[in-house]
Amino acid sequence: MISYDSTFSLIDTHCHLLHIINKSTISAFSPQELQEIKKILHQAALKNITHVIEVGTTAIDSILCVELAKIFKNVFPVVGIHPHEANIHYQKTAIAGNISVIKNLLEVHTEKIVGIGECGLDKHYPDHNLEAQQALFEAQIELALTYNKALVVHTRDAEQETYAILERYKTDLKRVVIHCYSNSLDFAQAVTSWGWYLGIGGTVTYPKNTQLREIVKKVGLSSIVLETDAPFLPPQIIRGKTNAPEHIQTIAHYLADLLEKNIEEVARITTCNSERLFEYHSSGAQCS
Repeated sequence: MISYDSTFSLIDTHCHLLHIINKSTISAFSPQELQEIKKILHQAALKNITHVIEVGTTAIDSILCVELAKIFKNVFPVVGIHPHEANIHYQKTAIAGNISVIKNLLEVHTEKIVGIGECGLDKHYPDHNLEAQQALFEAQIELALTYNKALVVHTRDAEQETYAILERYKTDLKRVVIHCYSNSLDFAQAVTSWGWYLGIGGTVTYPKNTQLREIVKKVGLSSIVLETDAPFLPPQIIRGKTNAPEHIQTIAHYLADLLEKNIEEVARITTCNSERLFEYHSSGAQCS
């Protein structure tokens, strides 16, 4: 039994455990894979990370996210299709097929699944198919509305297009996080005014990321949830190495210093934000 520091608990609201262990095929988890994940979660628990949101990026990922959550009670699944799946070779039939998989997961495991995503728009790579991305994004927004799930939004080099879609849904969508926030202050102030959250991770610690630090100061803790995006985007102190949920504590301490808050307050507010976003109640934090 792991003994947590009772003064605070933390949540990793965006992680890819499957990518850490390179699991990409639908098959039973091997004893070695389960042991590796157990070790990752144990290391996180030692640093007060009590729960991890495991986020899908493909249909296969999403199926495995749910299976993983069946095994580890402190793992919550988010299911969805990443915009990178919609490249220039992507067909309309693929959209229907992928959405059908996600919808089936929601029908069967609706009590376990806490969100839809990560979904959105990404124009960073030249083989992107914006039209297909938009159709895939909107289909997943509709699923979030139908099944009353949080929406996890990925947007990269597509702020204007993402805003145009989200603005149409701003009244209906109640629980949204903009994952790995990297957009403008104007976009941040707009979405937080709608009651949505910004996902803040290791990139806030990068020396050149002055803009993100200023945005964090402007919006404040009330609009922030913590995430690692592990195994990607590690904090500066381990940059170049594999990220893991345990580094949520590193990010939390960094924000405490940045905002001149104590770590307990950062933990309490961001943990309560994550509980409101994903509608689970397992951390023991005192949330009003």
